[in-house]
Amino acid sequence: MTPDAPTPEAPHVAVRGEARIEVDPEIARIGVTVSARGTDRTTALADLTRRNSDVLTLIKSYGEALEKLETGAFSISPELGRHGRGERIRAYHGRVHLTAELNDFTALGELTTRLADLDLTQVDGPWWGLRPDSPAHGDARRTAVGEAVQRAREYAAALGTTLAALIELSDTGLAQPPNPLAGTTRMAFAAETADTTPPLDLEPQRQTVTAEVTARFTMHPPTL
Repeated sequence: MTPDAPTPEAPHVAVRGEARIEVDPEIARIGVTVSARGTDRTTALADLTRRNSDVLTLIKSYGEALEKLETGAFSISPELGRHGRGERIRAYHGRVHLTAELNDFTALGELTTRLADLDLTQVDGPWWGLRPDSPAHGDARRTAVGEAVQRAREYAAALGTTLAALIELSDTGLAQPPNPLAGTTRMAFAAETADTTPPLDLEPQRQTVTAEVTARFTMHPPTL
């Protein structure tokens, strides 16, 4: 018999503890696609470079509200058109994809509006989330452990006894359920001037954090 095996002198109780808490988001991500079109590759690339620079300058101007700014895919491709029996290049299309992460949601509403006011600029998002080291994860774990201990105590009390020792505690999963589409505002338009468009009023989406543990305890022998 293994040392951890239950015996009449040291009976075991195994329980599960769960937690599900809702907290305000800490960060928001937006995707920005900058486009350009020209009759030749050089013109399209020059316009794309200029617009990309304008977008980067605008986003970086938000200082401490900006946590992360990354450039993703870049592409420039020809648009073919029919010409007689053959094909010829009608224009070139260029695109650059950026991702920005902000922690100030008031600044977020202003920035998304200003970005959407730029020519040939598309804004997707926001996607709300928590940082990997968010205290909410620890809160969920502590709540799940507390529930497991409480359940075990209640089972022991039902037998007229008490817990003796913890044998095992296992984390069966901590997750923040992904929901990339919920709470998303999608923008792809251009206004005449930024002054005529008020900042978007974005309502942060509450985040759900879950945790689950299993625990095994020994009990003092009950009198049955």
